[in-house]
Amino acid sequence: SLLLMFSRAMSCCSGWGADSATRQRSLTESPRSRKMVHIRWAINIDMPRILDIESKSFEFPWDENDFRRCLRQRDCIGFAAEVNDTVVGYMVYELHENRVHVLNFAVHPDHRHKGVGRAMAEKVISRLDPQRRNRITLEVRETNLDAQLFWKAMGFKATQVLKGFYQETKEDAYLMVYRCNAPAADAVDCVFGEC
Repeated sequence: SLLLMFSRAMSCCSGWGADSATRQRSLTESPRSRKMVHIRWAINIDMPRILDIESKSFEFPWDENDFRRCLRQRDCIGFAAEVNDTVVGYMVYELHENRVHVLNFAVHPDHRHKGVGRAMAEKVISRLDPQRRNRITLEVRETNLDAQLFWKAMGFKATQVLKGFYQETKEDAYLMVYRCNAPAADAVDCVFGEC
């Protein structure tokens, strides 16, 4: 069976720009017109729903074997976002010595722009520690403007163009980085390619 590794709890990133109480509320609350988002560890019974979201989100989706192979690794973590007890998003990331690398992230199309992605991103950001794992990295397709704008709004900067990164299409990717100790104003003022 699929056993997801639990990471050691780390202190919240002090340089992120919101106080702890505000950050904690934003993980589970959204405006009154929106539903509560609950973030939890992904478990085996989530796989069908995760695969459904994956296939609706990507032209070249991961299959079940891709997820299981990744999540069997010692430093790979998966969590699910629920609204009304239904999985509506997920994130898979791996822990490195001084960074977290997001491998896969998606929200069901019917639940986008409702705070689900933000709640998951804030959850992983809250695991940073200026003295240890102090940054998050991820790749975004050059043509995926929605994802670029989402991650930029979350404080990530595009730091590098990775030529021909995606094997299926040879499409370039932007390497995006969030640094725990970066002042919030600097983190959101980045123009792609000039970081």
